[in-house]
Amino acid sequence: MGADTKIEWCDHTMNFWFGCTKVGPACDHCYAEALMDTRYGKVSWGPGQKRVRTSAANWKEPYRWNRAAQKAGRIDTVFCLSLGDIWDNEVPDSWRREAFQVMDDTPNLRYLLLSKRIGNAVKMCDGNPLPRNAALGATMVNQEEWDRDFPKLQHARYETRALFTFASVEPMLGPIDARGGLPDWVIVGAESGKADEVRRMDPAWAQSLREQCKAAGVSFFMKQMSGPAGRPIKDIDAFPDDLRVREWPA
Repeated sequence: MGADTKIEWCDHTMNFWFGCTKVGPACDHCYAEALMDTRYGKVSWGPGQKRVRTSAANWKEPYRWNRAAQKAGRIDTVFCLSLGDIWDNEVPDSWRREAFQVMDDTPNLRYLLLSKRIGNAVKMCDGNPLPRNAALGATMVNQEEWDRDFPKLQHARYETRALFTFASVEPMLGPIDARGGLPDWVIVGAESGKADEVRRMDPAWAQSLREQCKAAGVSFFMKQMSGPAGRPIKDIDAFPDDLRVREWPA
């Protein structure tokens, strides 16, 4: 629940709390539920269940990462939350406000706020902007979700003054035609997990979305693949230092 994350597109993961509710097809084989509910019994998944706030020591971790990044003269990337959802209806508003304060206090960290509930972002910010170092992301794994949630992501970007927007298409469950509407960064990955549960991704789906990103000048990250052998995706970009970021006035 801290540094040394195995997630390739960030430097750290931060969970201010854990617990969630399944809300879509991406959640079917939820690793967080399997870990924190089924395996460890730390929290019960589902609507109406209380979320569990992590320890005070864990809440101090971003300050340590920030000091190290500042000393090294770099900006580190932090994924929030791998074991929950920043815009979860069951999370107390006060927890979110405290999490935003931590982000404000740690300017050498770039926070990636990824959610399956992007439609909640504006109302849960209460008309206030996000911390200046917070980016806004939405999980969209098929055409239906993209068509439904990409406009919400774009709307939320301007209402919250997010640093930039990104999409997590993981697990990718079908082809996506972005119809020219793309965020600043797209992450794609096939489903991982138990062999008998994994839903296969056709590499052509990922290749198509990559080409759409390339044509639009949008950054693309390929996390992992599955599918027929002999159809690799090559020359995949990692998280770029020159990612297009819109600077907002104070």
